[in-house]
Amino acid sequence: MKKLLLLFFTLSLSLFAGVKDLDIESFEKAKREGVPVIDIRTPSEWRETGIIKGSHTIMFFDRSGRYDLKSFLESLSKLGIDREKPFILVCRSASRTKMVGDFLSDKMGYKNVYELKGGILNWKRHNRPLVKPAQ
Repeated sequence: MKKLLLLFFTLSLSLFAGVKDLDIESFEKAKREGVPVIDIRTPSEWRETGIIKGSHTIMFFDRSGRYDLKSFLESLSKLGIDREKPFILVCRSASRTKMVGDFLSDKMGYKNVYELKGGILNWKRHNRPLVKPAQ
């Protein structure tokens, strides 16, 4: 019986863990309410498409797929983002944000990680504005 309860508890936690998707409307509402938006794409991607106005550009993976977790977490901290504060991740199509968000939530203890469902491609499909990134 104890093993069954432990299994149930573990499965329950995993159902609520991980990055949470936001549709366009929910994303815009959260952004208006001051939830920080972190664009984790590469600088060349930011220049190619532009970024969502007000986004913080903090690259996670470089073009070779490498990452510097310590540097990324320090950049989040400089923005006042801790394990309790909500924030939204954005990438091209939400595949990287899903991976990074799940890692931050499940392994690093961040409790309020969100992603823009479908990423910048979805944003563009909905004809939402993009701006040039700061140089």
